[in-house]
Amino acid sequence: MQIDYVSRNFELDDRLRDYAAAKLNKLSRFLDEPLEVKVTLEQEKYRQIAELSVAHRHGLLQAAGETEEMRDTIKLVVDKLEKQARRTRKKFKDKRRRADRVNGQHHWPVEVLARGSLGDDAPRIIKTSTLNIKPMGLDEAAMQLEGGTNDFVVFRDTSTDRICVLYKRRDENYGLISPD
Repeated sequence: MQIDYVSRNFELDDRLRDYAAAKLNKLSRFLDEPLEVKVTLEQEKYRQIAELSVAHRHGLLQAAGETEEMRDTIKLVVDKLEKQARRTRKKFKDKRRRADRVNGQHHWPVEVLARGSLGDDAPRIIKTSTLNIKPMGLDEAAMQLEGGTNDFVVFRDTSTDRICVLYKRRDENYGLISPD
């Protein structure tokens, strides 16, 4: 991490440089190297002002703050930058995950287990249900799903004459399973 210091109306000593560098090392957890940091420290009468700019691979983060003590000001500004860095990292990760899903690169692991490897007990059927599969359109199936007690509806699509399943997703939207 390369840190450039600028001080205006303020005498910058090594203790304060070390303190700022130690606080800025927290940012390296959230941002990729190399980082270029510009620290501007300024004193105006009784106010201690700090402005920080951090250039990294995904962009630029900036924050400023003022208090009566320079160490408190640096801590305040680094905390602001840390929040920005967390948001930036989360946004980048989410963007990559969405791209992987769209491109079909998200692979689910599939394992085939022999029945004997699960133990001597064969799986038991605990509950059975009988479903009446009625011919209906997609809109009618959605209305039945809203009014019903199950989280899914099995129906015969009137337009394709195929059996389909309409289900409620965790994000409160609907999913449709239909055969090719």
